[in-house]
Amino acid sequence: MPEDIIVIGAGGFGRETLDVIEAINAAAVEPVWNVVGVVDDGPAEIQVERLRARGIPLLGGLEELRKQGHGCRYVIGIGSPSVRARIAGTVDPWGLRAATLVHPAAVVGTRTELAPGTVVCGGVQLSTNLRLGAHVHVNPAAIIGHDSILEDFVSINPGAIISGEVRVRRETLIGAGATVLQGLEVGEGAVVGAAACVTKNVGARATVTGIPARGIEAGS
Repeated sequence: MPEDIIVIGAGGFGRETLDVIEAINAAAVEPVWNVVGVVDDGPAEIQVERLRARGIPLLGGLEELRKQGHGCRYVIGIGSPSVRARIAGTVDPWGLRAATLVHPAAVVGTRTELAPGTVVCGGVQLSTNLRLGAHVHVNPAAIIGHDSILEDFVSINPGAIISGEVRVRRETLIGAGATVLQGLEVGEGAVVGAAACVTKNVGARATVTGIPARGIEAGS
């Protein structure tokens, strides 16, 4: 019997998460997941229309997860690391369990650990001996090198490359097409801009852009 699951977030990554679930079911002999629906406290009308077009129920706000979610798994399909952290802090005390979702078109190396809530999209390459924390998102075509650690609530955007032995601290966003070179650390809550090349450690809550990546001064 498939396991019930509710997706938090009606936006773009929430619907991409639904695609991951559908791909998992399509690749399995029997369906793995039954999508009960989506919850979102403030969906835009276009998001509601896009869910309706694919026949996915919008159950209501987050409170509906508390009411309907017991016996279900949940997954947070929201791109913002800080928002995911806030929602998990609300939901986890309810005693609900997060699902771990890996697209069948992703490559997962040996001795790699994925914590609950992780979503790995199609085309991702995860190398050997990785640790991905809770509610990490790895977007399509990203590459994570050997022996790296992504802490809780990290987002790796499409096409980004994390080289080997890198540590990305919690609630950090690595932008689309960015590269973090071997052995570096990206601090908690940092943002690495799209297409940036990180050649030295990035401090906590810093924002870096460019090649090589440099910090953005406040107010600039």
